[in-house]
Amino acid sequence: MNLEALFNGAPAAIFGLGYQDPATVGLICMGLLLVFVVCGMRVVFAASIVGIIGLVELIGWSAAAGSIGSIPHAKSVSFVLGLLPMFILIGYLAFHAGMTKQLFDAAKVWIGWVPGGLAVATVFAVAGFAAVSGASTATSAVFARVAIPEMLKNGYDRRLAAGVVAAGGTLASLIPPSAILVIYAIIVEESVGALLLAGFLPGIVSAFIYAGIIIVWAKYKPEAGPAVGGFSWGERVRALPGVLPIAAVIAIIVSAIYTGWATPTEAGALGAFVVLVMAWINGMRWGTLKDALMETSKLVVMIFSLIWGVLIFGRFLGFSGLPETFAKWILSLEADPYLILTFILLGYVVLGMFMDAIGLLLLTLPVVYPAIMALNGGPDVTAADSAFGMNATQASIWFGIIVVKMAEVCLITPPIGLNCFVVNGVRPDIPLSDVFRGIALFFVADVITIIVLVAFPGIITWLPDLMQN
Repeated sequence: MNLEALFNGAPAAIFGLGYQDPATVGLICMGLLLVFVVCGMRVVFAASIVGIIGLVELIGWSAAAGSIGSIPHAKSVSFVLGLLPMFILIGYLAFHAGMTKQLFDAAKVWIGWVPGGLAVATVFAVAGFAAVSGASTATSAVFARVAIPEMLKNGYDRRLAAGVVAAGGTLASLIPPSAILVIYAIIVEESVGALLLAGFLPGIVSAFIYAGIIIVWAKYKPEAGPAVGGFSWGERVRALPGVLPIAAVIAIIVSAIYTGWATPTEAGALGAFVVLVMAWINGMRWGTLKDALMETSKLVVMIFSLIWGVLIFGRFLGFSGLPETFAKWILSLEADPYLILTFILLGYVVLGMFMDAIGLLLLTLPVVYPAIMALNGGPDVTAADSAFGMNATQASIWFGIIVVKMAEVCLITPPIGLNCFVVNGVRPDIPLSDVFRGIALFFVADVITIIVLVAFPGIITWLPDLMQN
């Protein structure tokens, strides 16, 4: 390495790539990033290292150092990022307040009579808990403790029991409050409130498709998921008060976003306060509160570190011009826009086999998002003139929900399948192979959900459109 060149900022002399075309440097660094990730390097380190190499190669050491050094502070002071710790804290407090058990018990007595009733009850209990938890893995971990023992006790196939918990946890990625939707909004500079509202109906649709496919399977194979009945109407009514705190948090967050009486961050803080009060009423003490705060802090630090690392990589992509080059290439294909979208989504399935959901979005969106927006017709396109029948804002929100749903699929697909590992970690008596077999049914359900959301974008855009009108 030439030290004089290093301090003078002569990039080609530092790494010796010697390419004059920034897009070529971008492609080389993208390939290097994929190699690092496939070899098992954590995304935060892979993205940071490749981003630094690329920036130094393109703009020199001095300019790169200044650019890199400004990213953590500039992004950490964003008011929007205050949403993340609030949403994650709500989930951990709700667990320690015993709300998960109350949700599952209520769902059991109301829905247990249908074929596969306990699995269906798990889906809707998870959907309810997802409305106060922004973390998919935490949701799966919680219900692995609550729902799986109950299903196994009633003779359920352990593959179904493990699969429904692993797949059900992914609903936390769509149903607000969702940490991953907040991250998407930050990356593409879209309205956080609109995206959170947009995830509500698709999350419900996804839950119903999960429930429907369980009922069909239990009809075909009754011994795998027997119905559970014998509950009186009195028992059902007595189970309802346990879900009221969840309903209150949902009402606070959704009404705040929809009517604007509070910002999403303020609504998240108020929701955390409501759950904290309920946790204290239900017997939570200082030791448990400390555990919830520590778990929240660990997850928040992990997410912020990922954001910082990938933003360094994103800064490099901006200098390389690779997103614009990729967008031009997509437009030059002159293929059906939906065919191009299909191949992009298939690419997410492949990449999701090697990366976690947040890392996947952070690394791909700086390149893929501009291409999708250009494919739709650009930032000023009207719905009538667009490729997907939506204006730019609607297309941005629509693609966000679809790509987050794709990230959900990555949470249950091998070899990464983080939710599957979480369930196996909580229930080591269920082999990981059985967990992966159990999610096969729900992978099919996710494919159906994505097809529905692509074919009927109004499911996604209806609530955000109401908010804007």
